[in-house]
Amino acid sequence: MNIRRVPFDHPDAVKLNDQVQAEYAERYGDEGDVTPLDARMFEPPLGRYLIAYDDRDRPLATGGWRTQNENDEGYADGDAELKRMYVIPQARGLGLARRILAALETDARAAGRTRMVLETGTEQPEAIALYESSGYEPCAKFGHYRDSPMSRCFARSLRSK
Repeated sequence: MNIRRVPFDHPDAVKLNDQVQAEYAERYGDEGDVTPLDARMFEPPLGRYLIAYDDRDRPLATGGWRTQNENDEGYADGDAELKRMYVIPQARGLGLARRILAALETDARAAGRTRMVLETGTEQPEAIALYESSGYEPCAKFGHYRDSPMSRCFARSLRSK
């Protein structure tokens, strides 16, 4: 298993993004996550995008972070926003999401970000369990879905303790 940095518009990233969007649509009964994203948002030093590959070079999991600062969507200066965390169904339970999450936190901290934030939803209990078990706590809502009753927002300090 290896984790590699790739552009958000890399073919494997696009493939996994299509899969996670289909899962969002199935779980929420809509068109998926319509948060505006652009590949440049995940280019260092503004962010990072990772894919975990197996020993046959098959993409299994993905996730990224992008820089956020105080704005009218509820972000704060120093935020790194977690986006598109996803593990293909056949690779779930192997700890890949936790490994990608740790790598993204390390990278965002090194880039000077002070808090990792994320938005998920009520129909993703596995994601909520992962984040809570990783030290994330509920926070004030932010982002594209901040007014949705199904939205759940979490944050974790990236400052060294």
